[in-house]
Amino acid sequence: QVTLVESGGGLVQVGGSLKLSCTASGRTFSNFTMGWFRQAPGKEREFVAAISLSDPVTYYKESIEGRFIISIDNAKKTQYLQMNALKPEDTAVYYCATGDPTYADNAKAYDYWGQGTQVTVSS
Repeated sequence: QVTLVESGGGLVQVGGSLKLSCTASGRTFSNFTMGWFRQAPGKEREFVAAISLSDPVTYYKESIEGRFIISIDNAKKTQYLQMNALKPEDTAVYYCATGDPTYADNAKAYDYWGQGTQVTVSS
């Protein structure tokens, strides 16, 4: 069993930055992928970014690449999402997830999820 706890969400103005953290506890596997997803009110959950634990490969939603940076500290079992140049459309609940998905952007393929952290970007 794996437990994920996110932190770092909050209210920020347009153009501002936030850094989300997600710490895993319990049994994790070196071949796991850790990902970030988000869900805005009335919309489906969408992929944001992911990183493989076994190598430094990263994946990003095309529209956010260059603004968001995903990273991981394996020793701390913590992944981060640095979000820069935030826009109102980035407002959502952000979830971290982990598992062994064939495709990193497939939410259904992740086995474990955090409780989510709210990010609100005000204009």
